[in-house]
Amino acid sequence: MRVVVPFAADQPKTRLGDVLTPDERRDFARAMLHDVLDALRATSHDPTVLATAPLDADVPTTVDDRPLSAAVDAVLDDGPAAVVMADLPLATPAALSTLFDASGDVVLAPGRGGGTNALVARHPEFRTDFHGTSYLDHRRAARRVGARVGTVDSFRLATDIDEPADLAEVLIHATGAARDWLVDADIDLATNSTGRVTVRRV
Repeated sequence: MRVVVPFAADQPKTRLGDVLTPDERRDFARAMLHDVLDALRATSHDPTVLATAPLDADVPTTVDDRPLSAAVDAVLDDGPAAVVMADLPLATPAALSTLFDASGDVVLAPGRGGGTNALVARHPEFRTDFHGTSYLDHRRAARRVGARVGTVDSFRLATDIDEPADLAEVLIHATGAARDWLVDADIDLATNSTGRVTVRRV
């Protein structure tokens, strides 16, 4: 099965701007992409990066600067495929294998807040909509074409990194390049005034 990893190569992770500079955001996004690709390779899949701009990477890369849904749908036009987002540095081979092995014409791995962090599309008529509560939208889209829907409930696939507070999850649970990057950047765990765990720059 083909596996594609969408990646915003030009202006990634803008919501981390309160913690990281633009150059740092690009470097950190590359580190997360590295971790996702490593986890995918360990499942014996050969992923392709679906990038918004040319990318210097050691994996096959397709450049498509259209919005995410349109770019992914163009991939699905060529047959069944899996889509795994590039900002999942907690993903493990075991979690990804659970996604790939799950039954269903469409298998969804929801993210926190109602997004879709990964999916497998085996139904020829299913198409995506990655805006808003895309997990619910994808369930409805699958039902409209008569596709059987499976859901993978996985903490590691549900944890995408968008906000500064999400960086704590990387420091606590990840072991790869993204965590190493944060440590090298002197970003460490902290507790805020309400007792919640967050991060600070040492």
